[in-house]
Amino acid sequence: MINKIKLLVAFLLLATGIAGFYLLADKALVLRILAVLAGLAAFVAVLWTTPVGQKSFGFLGESVAEARKVVWPTRKETTQTTLVVFVLVVVMAAFLAVVDIGFAFMVQWLMGRGA
Repeated sequence: MINKIKLLVAFLLLATGIAGFYLLADKALVLRILAVLAGLAAFVAVLWTTPVGQKSFGFLGESVAEARKVVWPTRKETTQTTLVVFVLVVVMAAFLAVVDIGFAFMVQWLMGRGA
């Protein structure tokens, strides 16, 4: 039960930080941003003390580690793949246009209006 209360408090702190941004509309932008950052920092601090928060931050860390393992394509590979996709789209568009014209011709022929 205490962990649920901590989660509620954490989200209330986050909401308070965001609300502070709008409530301080007549103040300097730096102060408004600091209100949001303070709410975010308080949210993280309280969330860190809950099991759900610990799992969330662990998952976040593992996700970052996995994202660093991704091998991004080179510029040349990206350009070649883009060209292949573009050519395939043009070929398919031409094929579908021919099929459409053929079906239109067949329908007109079947209805006796043919060419």
